[in-house]
Formats: sequence, structure tokens, C-alpha cells
Amino acid sequence: MPGTDDKLLGEIAAHAYRDDPRFARALRAGRPCPPREYRRTGAWLSLTFALLVLGTGITMAHGLLIVTGMVLAGMAAELCDPRRCPRGQRARPPRS
Repeated sequence: MPGTDDKLLGEIAAHAYRDDPRFARALRAGRPCPPREYRRTGAWLSLTFALLVLGTGITMAHGLLIVTGMVLAGMAAELCDPRRCPRGQRARPPRS
């Protein structure tokens, strides 16, 4: 039965590498990084940029910049959602 365990571990490792290669490589090296769904650096940068655009629009009293900043802030806030579905998958509507 030891061969069965090795085969199962190999399948798990292959699935982890297919799902998130950066995480699998770091785990193999002994320095694991957070999985992809917990990395939100891009979302925070886009939220910072959106708030900067919004602040500039408010300071300059320029309506188009204010609206652009608000739209970008909404898009960036959506990226920060912890319950966001992975790429290519749609969320099912909640059951009533």
C-alpha cells in the first residue's frame, strides 16, 4: 500500500502546481507564499490609484475626474472581495 500513498501525494502535488505554480514552487523550496486567492497587492494598488484620482477630482472640482475615481474605486473594491470567484467561474445566485 505505500505505492498508493505516493501516487496520491503525486496527484495532489500536480494539482497544486497546475492551480498555482508560484505557490507550489515556493512550497517545494521550503518558503511558502500565500496562495493566489490571498494575494491582493494589485487590488490594493488599484484602489490607491482610484482614491488618488478621486481626491484629485475633488481638489480640482472636475466632475469627470470625480466620476472616474468613483468608478475605479468600485472596480478596485470588487477585486478586494474575499469571496470573489476564481477567474472563469461564475457565482451561483443565493438560494431563497
